[in-house]
Amino acid sequence: MNNTDSLAFAALFKEVYLMCFGQQLDGPLTETESKLLCNKVLERTGLSIGWKSVKNYSFFISSDKNTKPENPSTATLDTLARYALGAPYTTEIQRKDNESHYPYWFLYREMFNQSALNRRGKSWRPITLMVLGFVTVTLTFILWLNLPTAIGMEFSDLFKNVSDSSLANKGWFVKDKDEKYWAQKASQKGQLTLYTLKGDNWPDPANKQDIKNLMLRALPYDCFTVEVHLNNFIPQEEWQQAGILLLEDTTLTGKSVRLSIAFNDFFGGFKKPDEILVQAVTSAGQGFSKPEEIAHKPIMYTDSIKLNPLQLNMLQNSALRIEKRGSKFRFLYSGGITENTAFKEVVSQELDIRPRYIGIFAIKGFKDSSAVIPVHFTFFKIAANSCQ
Repeated sequence: MNNTDSLAFAALFKEVYLMCFGQQLDGPLTETESKLLCNKVLERTGLSIGWKSVKNYSFFISSDKNTKPENPSTATLDTLARYALGAPYTTEIQRKDNESHYPYWFLYREMFNQSALNRRGKSWRPITLMVLGFVTVTLTFILWLNLPTAIGMEFSDLFKNVSDSSLANKGWFVKDKDEKYWAQKASQKGQLTLYTLKGDNWPDPANKQDIKNLMLRALPYDCFTVEVHLNNFIPQEEWQQAGILLLEDTTLTGKSVRLSIAFNDFFGGFKKPDEILVQAVTSAGQGFSKPEEIAHKPIMYTDSIKLNPLQLNMLQNSALRIEKRGSKFRFLYSGGITENTAFKEVVSQELDIRPRYIGIFAIKGFKDSSAVIPVHFTFFKIAANSCQ
C-alpha cells in the first residue's frame, strides 16, 4: 500500500469508527470494540472482516510510533467503504459475481484524493485570504459538530426508472422478494408499484414476521427527515396499509418504527364505522411480544364516504413524513387533491431507537381473505438533520 492509499485507508477507518460508535477514534480498539465494529459492518453490508485485523488496523492508525505497516486487502477496503458510503446490502458471492472490481473502495479513494488535491491547490493563494479561509473553516466545523458525518447528506428518488439495476445503483435493495408481484413494480409508468401482500412486521404468535418486497436502504446518519408520496392509495380491508418503516436491523425482530396509511375495522367489540387512518406503531424488539400504537388518526370514515364519495379525492395525493432529532421523532401526514397540501403533525414522541435501515412497504397483515391491491409510490426523499 503506497502512502496515498495509506492516508485514504486511515481516513476511511476513522470514518467507519465514527459511524459505528458516534465518536472520534482516540486510540486502539479493544477486542470487544473490534468485534462490535465487525458485527455492525456485517449487519449493514452483508460482508465480514476479521476482528483481529480490525484491532491491528486501529493500532497502526492510532500510534505515533513506527508501528508495523498494515496492508489490508482490496476486498476489506471495499467492505469498509461500502459501510461508510451506505452501499446496498450484498453477499460475498454476489459481490464476486457483480462487483469483483471493488468499486466502493476506489470511489472512496478518488473522493479522498480529490479532496486532498483541492486543499493543496489553494496553497498559492495570497495570505490576505487566509483570514477568510479561517472563518469559513470555523463555521464549517461548527456545522459539522451539529450534523452527522456522511458522504451525501440527502437522497431523493422520483422512481422514473424502477429496473433492478437502477434501484440497486441508487442504493435500494429488496428483502423477501415475491417474484410474481416484484415483476409488476413498473405497472404504472413513472412510479414504483408495490402490492399489499400477506405479511407484517407486527409480532404474531401464529406467523413469522415477514414483509414481501420490502424496499430498504442503509441509513448512514442518526438524525434525518424522510418523506414518501403515494398516488391515490385507498386501503379497503382490515390491515391493508403502506408507508415508511425504520429498522435497527433487517431481520424485522429488532426495534422498529412504522408510519402508514391503513384501513381499520376492529374496535375491540365496540361498534364504530370503519376508518382509513394514519397509524404510527413502535416495537421494542426481540423478547417483547406486543408493539405499541403511538398514533391513531382517522382520515375519513367509510359511512361518510358512502354519503359523499368525493371525499376519496383527499387520498389522491398522500404523503408521510418522519423527522428525527436526537431521540425525538415527529410523525406528519399530508393529503389532498393537489400535491402541495401542507403537512400536519400526527404525533411527536421520544423513542429509544437508532434506526440503521429505512424502507417503504405495502402489506395486508396475515389475513388470507384480504385482497391484494397496488400501492403507487411517486417520491422518496431522505436528508440529514442536525441532532441538536
